[in-house]
Amino acid sequence: MSATPRMCTNAMTLAAVATLALLAGCGDGGTKPWQGYVEGEFVYVASSQAGTLQTLSVARGQQVKASDALFDLEATFEIAAQAHARETLASAEAQLRDLGTGKRPDEIAVSAAQLQQAIAARDKAVTQFDRDQAQYAAGGISREQLDASRADARSTTARVQELQSSLAVARLPGREAQRQSQAAQVDVARASLAQADWQLAQKHAVANAPGRVYDTMYRVGEWVAAGSPVVRLLPPANIKVRFFVPQATLGDLHAGQTVHIACDGCGAGVDARITYVANQAEYTPPVIYSNDTRDKLVYMIEAHPAPADAIKLNPGQPVQVSRR
Repeated sequence: MSATPRMCTNAMTLAAVATLALLAGCGDGGTKPWQGYVEGEFVYVASSQAGTLQTLSVARGQQVKASDALFDLEATFEIAAQAHARETLASAEAQLRDLGTGKRPDEIAVSAAQLQQAIAARDKAVTQFDRDQAQYAAGGISREQLDASRADARSTTARVQELQSSLAVARLPGREAQRQSQAAQVDVARASLAQADWQLAQKHAVANAPGRVYDTMYRVGEWVAAGSPVVRLLPPANIKVRFFVPQATLGDLHAGQTVHIACDGCGAGVDARITYVANQAEYTPPVIYSNDTRDKLVYMIEAHPAPADAIKLNPGQPVQVSRR
């Protein structure tokens, strides 16, 4: 049975009235709520070092606190490198201390004993030379014997001076240039140890902020390439709402303003603070702007709820936003 024109007109009128009544009942003060959705800015936790996934300490959906362990990679090489760097540093520091103390006491004692022997030999040679001088004056010895006695006295005296200088040097610390060179070696070893410590720490990942484990990308025993995310976190502070408003409403909204978010399962809803207002339309009608097409322009606005409220929202969830 076909409808008459009069019946169609009445039906269209009733539909229009119902639509206006519905619009008048939506939003705050008759303003229709703006449509939007929840979006999460995920934190992808990875290691700068490659390795086999040894421990996965979290599971999807788990809430973690800051500094909670997330995962560990196999670190046999890094542990050995750290031990090697630590021993190298200890050796370099010991050598630097040794340069600052001179020779060992036993070595100095040997040099001192040698000096005493040289002094005794010198005294004997000098005494003999004095005697030979008297004998030569009396004609008791030859000129050659006197010259030999003089040379022996001079030689033993020079030997005493040599050993005295050696003993003084033995008591001195290392030369300044040597000390500076060894000090530089200590700095190099210390830097190598710091690098080894950092590389080992990279094998143990922790949460930098509280949040929810949104996903895990690897299973224990799998090889993880350097830089590949193992855990995907969603901190409450990274949850935001994107909604779209018509051009006529854009001038009434600004950063820092509070809006109200309603969604299924949110109860009374949550409040959020506008953090970004787009300066470019999401949809631009072709050719020209007219009064009819201008209404199709919408602008994206982002708002962040408080972290305590953000945990009630899930990425991808549709929401309705209205003025607070």
